[in-house]
Amino acid sequence: MIELQSTHTNPVVGPIPTVLPEQPVYQVAGQHGVQALWVVFALMVVSSAIFALLSWNIPVSRRVFHVITTLTTIISALSYFAMASGHATGFNCTQHTDRHKHIPDTYHDVCRQVLWARYVDWSLTMPLIVFELFLLAGIDGAHTLMAVVANLIMTLTGLFSAFGHVNTAQKWGWYAISCIAYLFVIWHVAVQGSRLANARDSNVGKVFGSLSGVWGVSAGAKKTSVNTEIIAYGVLDVLSKAVLGFWLLLASRKYRDTITEVGGYWSYGFGGEGRIRIGQNGEDVN
Repeated sequence: MIELQSTHTNPVVGPIPTVLPEQPVYQVAGQHGVQALWVVFALMVVSSAIFALLSWNIPVSRRVFHVITTLTTIISALSYFAMASGHATGFNCTQHTDRHKHIPDTYHDVCRQVLWARYVDWSLTMPLIVFELFLLAGIDGAHTLMAVVANLIMTLTGLFSAFGHVNTAQKWGWYAISCIAYLFVIWHVAVQGSRLANARDSNVGKVFGSLSGVWGVSAGAKKTSVNTEIIAYGVLDVLSKAVLGFWLLLASRKYRDTITEVGGYWSYGFGGEGRIRIGQNGEDVN
């Protein structure tokens, strides 16, 4: 009997490449970024206390700038406390593709931390600052309202853009709307505001030009890394709120033409008309 031997051999199969899902990459604030948030919070608290003290012996009718600057820094202090303590933040995740030669492509998410409390801060404080600048320049209520609303649109659409997907029409659409609103506000501040401020008095024009320049630089900042974004926005917030507030209050003490007096409900409340009031110099005010 002849035994036949099989010439067939089992092929050697190498290890099959394993495709493992990539873990998400989180871009969050580091130690320096968190420290910067606490520093700005402290500066805003100190500024609020100083602004409140500066208004202590100022008549209510002349306290409008003191009230606005104090409210601005208080709101900003609350915002920075929320961000520094780890609250009021979210993540905007974008899927990235990893190309491979011998195995299928893999995907991973890059999630960037968005400190949305900053946008809540800006939606409240930036309109107050614009209102303060327009009050200094003497701009009418119609243009003031349009500029304030445009500033609010600029901030909210900036928030929508921050949470939009990268390189999409949605994200760039919100960003474009934000830029258009920003240009609209700048036009009102730079053109209308400067013209009317110079018409009132040369000192008013100088103060308004300097303050509006600081505000314009602050509103037009761009973002990079999370830590860099925090530090840059922190510096700009201090400039546009604390420094601008100090500048305005000191200028109002130096140049009497910059003082805005507000009567009526602001000073006397409802039902106060017709009462006899004693002015600062002792004269009767009907």
